[in-house]
Amino acid sequence: MKRKTSIPQPLDAALVLGETAHPLDGEDRNFVTALARGLELLRAFGPDDDFLGNAELSRRTGIPRPSVSRLTYTLTSLGYLVYVEEQEKYRIGQGAMLPGQRYLSGAGIREIAQPLMQSLAFATGCTVALAAPDHFDMLYLEVCQPRGALVMRLTPGSRLPMATSAIGRAWLAGLPAPRRAAVLAELERQHGARWPSLRSKLDRAMREHARRGFCVAHAEWDRAVSGAAAPVRLADGSEVLSLNIGGAATRLSPEVLEGNLGPRIRELADTLATRLWQPA
Repeated sequence: MKRKTSIPQPLDAALVLGETAHPLDGEDRNFVTALARGLELLRAFGPDDDFLGNAELSRRTGIPRPSVSRLTYTLTSLGYLVYVEEQEKYRIGQGAMLPGQRYLSGAGIREIAQPLMQSLAFATGCTVALAAPDHFDMLYLEVCQPRGALVMRLTPGSRLPMATSAIGRAWLAGLPAPRRAAVLAELERQHGARWPSLRSKLDRAMREHARRGFCVAHAEWDRAVSGAAAPVRLADGSEVLSLNIGGAATRLSPEVLEGNLGPRIRELADTLATRLWQPA
């Protein structure tokens, strides 16, 4: 079953990576700085954050504390945040949950992708996950676990580093060349002295993807975990997600990743690309 709905054009790659990467000082008259800052506050809440105060939100986002106070007041008034008086801090409100739930439902991720991902997780004994970019990380949208003991204790909302994980490299490989170049420039600024080594590995991953259709990372972002990943290009490529399969590095050797799991995750990514969100 295909979803027939229009996909808005993606934001500029630099903006996707965060507020600080976008010209916020009046260079773009169409860009609403206050709105961007409010969204950055919501994105500052990680999967393990129950409560955050204005000081912590200011530190995480780089937004001045007086501005944070006004923004949290506004977001609380609209239901996107809830103020907990005993803690003197905020938690995510129901208003912030609705757009994400509608995205997962509208794209067909829960209806179409999840059953196929779960089937592959059971068949391989590995974790299968679908992710989207968020700043310099990949944000898990859906995670399917195999039976038995869990090796990758990750849930929707978990983050993996973009530059060192297979799922991040696959997302980069799936981008059109101009967008990829913009993202790589932001990653270079982010990683500083580590960048030459990271760039070498990313270049190798791009070549691997061009040759095989998937990327691998063996014990890199986490020394105990290895995985393979492939991009999911929705519609005409204007939106790109990433799909990975992974587990214990001791069990998933490079040979297993390249000869077995990589081709299987590529096949599933190709299937999802034809069945998720489609343009009208």
